[in-house]
Amino acid sequence: MKSVQKKRTKRDISGWLVLNKPYDVGSTEAVGKVRWLLNAKKAGHAGTLDPLATGILPIAIGEATKTVPFGQDGVKIYRFSLVWGRSTTTDDDEGETLETSDVRPSSTDVEATLPLFQGEITQIPPAFSAIKINGARAYDLARSGEQVAVPPRQVFIDRFELVAHDEQNSVFEVECAKGTYIRALARDLAQELGTKGHVGALHRARVGVFADDCAVTLEEFEAASPEQRDKMLLPVAAGLADVPEIPIDARQVATIRFGNAILLTGANAPVELEDAWVSHKGKAVAIGFVDKGQFKPSRVILPH
Repeated sequence: MKSVQKKRTKRDISGWLVLNKPYDVGSTEAVGKVRWLLNAKKAGHAGTLDPLATGILPIAIGEATKTVPFGQDGVKIYRFSLVWGRSTTTDDDEGETLETSDVRPSSTDVEATLPLFQGEITQIPPAFSAIKINGARAYDLARSGEQVAVPPRQVFIDRFELVAHDEQNSVFEVECAKGTYIRALARDLAQELGTKGHVGALHRARVGVFADDCAVTLEEFEAASPEQRDKMLLPVAAGLADVPEIPIDARQVATIRFGNAILLTGANAPVELEDAWVSHKGKAVAIGFVDKGQFKPSRVILPH
């Protein structure tokens, strides 16, 4: 008779893990691994990172998933290499060759062209992307052999700098808003310079306040004890660092817990705020907005 294995009881645990995602691991796979290691009830991430990319993948655990929209809105910093002379179906090393070119731009030409790709620009995301077209993912359509017409989008590039250059490839650092496709940026830059190109290596160094200097590798997280893993989590409030904070007292906390609005008092109390969060003793209590001097909760952060 087969023994029945007892199912693990999922834990009510909340916080952020700043993961340095390894190469060739999908974002969903990484989240699943972290969730399993923590035995957490729920988890999500603040912004997909390509499997072939490395770097910052902020993973929200438990109540932190309520702050994901704010965490993923932060400015992103990428470092990538652009391989000159070959375009591919995926705009990176994984794809098949589309076209080749013998043209190799000089560093002077590259730097002179970068201003064209700063500020608000229009780009067409790669056919192999997670964008939905008529309900289907673009990459699923592309893999099935369909011609994928991805609609153009407006994105914002704050900074685009050349870090290193030679005839084979160049290294760049980009600071941009969410929704920017680095593979499309590399493809279009090469095109503007009269050649072909694709992304060779891609690393995300920052997502909002989450950066390389506070990241944990998957290997480190797996090797840690359960107690150490819990200590590696940042508080739920870490995902709200760019949102106005309003400290409240214990009496107001009780009101908020029932989903009710509270009147904000004091000389510096805000009157109108599109987004805000309230805290008690440094811990997040709720996310919401301020209307006519009242804080109105839209998501209550449950205590554990």
